Amino acid sequence: MLEPGTRISHAAATLAGRVGCLVVWVGEAGVRLYAAGQPGGARADRLLHQAKLALDPDSRLKVVRKMYEMRFGEPAPARRSIDQLRGIEGARVKRLYQLLAQQHGVAWRRRQYDPGDWEAADLPNRCLSQATACLYGLAEAAILAAGYAPAIGFLHTGKPQSFVYDVADVYKFETVVPIAMQVAGEAQRGKRPAASDPAGQVRRGCRDAFRKAGVLQKLIPGIEEMLSAGGPPPERPDEAQPIAFTEVQSGDVGHRG
Repeated sequence: MLEPGTRISHAAATLAGRVGCLVVWVGEAGVRLYAAGQPGGARADRLLHQAKLALDPDSRLKVVRKMYEMRFGEPAPARRSIDQLRGIEGARVKRLYQLLAQQHGVAWRRRQYDPGDWEAADLPNRCLSQATACLYGLAEAAILAAGYAPAIGFLHTGKPQSFVYDVADVYKFETVVPIAMQVAGEAQRGKRPAASDPAGQVRRGCRDAFRKAGVLQKLIPGIEEMLSAGGPPPERPDEAQPIAFTEVQSGDVGHRG
C-alpha cells in the first residue's frame, strides 16, 4: 500500500508484477483507495469460491448470518431469510446511530444523504459519509489483497463495490461511526478544529484510528472468517505463485545476527 509521498521505481513495479505483489495507491493509512495495480497474486480459485458461495442460496445465507454475528456479537435470529435479516439489521443500525448521537451530543434526525448532492445532507450525515468512505477504501484494499472481487457481495448486490459494503458494515460501528459522531458533536457546538473543517477532521481521525487499532491487519482474517461460514476455502493449487522472498533467520532471539 503506497501512501502519499511514496515514490516507486519502474524496476520495483516490474518486480511487483512478476512476483504477484499487489500494489495499491491509497490515502494516508488507507482512508482512500485511488488505484490498484493488476493483482497478480490473486488466485482464480478464490474468485471462483467467492462466486460459488454468492450464487448458492444456502451458502450465501450462511455467509450473511456470519456477517450479522460478527457485526453484533450474537448469532442471527434463526429461520430468517436474507431480506428479513436485512430488515432486522436496519432496525438495529438505526438504534445504534441514535445511541451514538446521544452519547456525543449530536442533534440527530436520521441517516439520509444524496451521493450526487453533498451539501444537501446535514452535518452529521456529511461526517458519516466521509467516515464510511474512509473505511470503504481500506476494505477494498484488503479484499483485493486477499484475492477476492469487490463486486461479488452477499448482503449487498448489484454494485461494483457490493462486497466492500458487506465487509465495511461489519466493522463500521466499532471504527468510524463513533469518530464521525464525535466530530459532528464538536462541530455543532462550535469547537475547533471540527467546526472549521469537519470533513478533514473526520478523515484524520479515521486515519489515526486505523493505525492505532491495526484495522487493516484485522480485515483479511475477518474476510476469511465470513466466507468460511459458507464452505471451506480452496486449497492452494500446485501452480499458484510461490512466495517471492523468504526471510533468512540469523542470530539468537533478541540479538542481531
